[in-house]
Amino acid sequence: MAQQATPKGQQGKQQGGQPPAGTGTAPTGETPAVEREAMERDPRLLPEATTAKGLLTEATRRIRGGELGPLPVIVGLIVICIVFQSLNSNFLTPQNLSNLSLQIVYYGLLSTGVIMVLLLGEIDLSIGSISGMAAAVLGVLAVNVGINGVLAIALAVLAGTLAGTIQGTLFAKVGVPAFVVTLAGLLGWQGAQLYLLGSDGTINVPYEGPIAYLTQTFFVPWVGWTIGAVAVGAFALTTFIGERRRAKAGLPAKSTVNIATRTVLLALPVFGGVMVLNMWKGVPLAFLIFVGFVVAFDLMLRKTPYGRKVFAVGGNAEAARRAGINVDLIRISVFALASTLSAVGGVMTVSRGFAVSQTTGGGEVLMLAIAAAVIGGTSLFGGRGNAYSALLGGLVLGAITSGLYLLQMDASVRFMITAVVLLIAVILDAMSRRSRKQHARS
Repeated sequence: MAQQATPKGQQGKQQGGQPPAGTGTAPTGETPAVEREAMERDPRLLPEATTAKGLLTEATRRIRGGELGPLPVIVGLIVICIVFQSLNSNFLTPQNLSNLSLQIVYYGLLSTGVIMVLLLGEIDLSIGSISGMAAAVLGVLAVNVGINGVLAIALAVLAGTLAGTIQGTLFAKVGVPAFVVTLAGLLGWQGAQLYLLGSDGTINVPYEGPIAYLTQTFFVPWVGWTIGAVAVGAFALTTFIGERRRAKAGLPAKSTVNIATRTVLLALPVFGGVMVLNMWKGVPLAFLIFVGFVVAFDLMLRKTPYGRKVFAVGGNAEAARRAGINVDLIRISVFALASTLSAVGGVMTVSRGFAVSQTTGGGEVLMLAIAAAVIGGTSLFGGRGNAYSALLGGLVLGAITSGLYLLQMDASVRFMITAVVLLIAVILDAMSRRSRKQHARS
């Protein structure tokens, strides 16, 4: 394209020694006009589509290039809903969907944390045990010791943060592989949980108080509508301001049509979800807490230098080190964040079940949390993914579990279906990665 620009500049000189009309700069080098013309000639350089047809064309081009985004998960979720609704008409009732929104909170929080680790290209096998250990700390402090519920929650979450920091330090500073460190953590923190619970093995928490309120609180309808409106409005406003700043700086920016389209696409599930939840008990506080963590972590990963460093370390740790990034600090902090969210998940499961036992955090918890992250679109190869994978993957697994329970299917069937869905997600990830390499996007 630069070769095409040179003759035009030369032609301008031959016709009077002035730059071609509309360039406003000297004829040599890449001028703004030439850059705009080059962008018009090469669709890969288009910063933004301005019509509905253009948006569809842009989406098609991204899919062909391996940028699938959340599309496979959304399509899969729609198919799951159609199948289970056709088999049992109670699947899409407000009561069942309200229960579903609470069921996914525990696994979703753990999945949000493990996504951070997966972005580094590593794995954390201890998240389930840490959630159980934090739940045991909460039960002991709130019931056996009798301290304030809010303080007990804070100390339980802090215990998870400390556990993750220890594991991250062993991995980053000592050089022990993350698989080995977290495998030891899986056993060690589970042992700590059993020790804290003692011979009884179970601690029941009160039905009233801060702990119980976390999952037993539902907002009245107008509060839910207000929260939804604020969320959509904040998205539209911040996106608009950000894109106008990019435009003023001379950077490619999203068009008004694109911003409006994105806002509508966000508003549909938000207001639809609020409407359905209000038809039962209202929007659950626990679900809002989960979504709040997802949004916060997504903004942190996309909008902050720390988030860019996480992706950089996950993409190529040695290159990130040579670029001046403190790789060890990033790794330690990521494992600490993952364990913190695991502890928050442990608090939530105690709140919902009003008890902590020796089985809390065990069994299928670890595998389902990792499966939710991968099904939601986070790559196992590191460097690709986002926090919304936890929400989408959690919804898929939660929908499968809820639908099979309504059909009174055995747990063995649920495990087999979950395995198939997980395998499909990994295959799509591998195919997408291969397509990006072919299109020079890896």
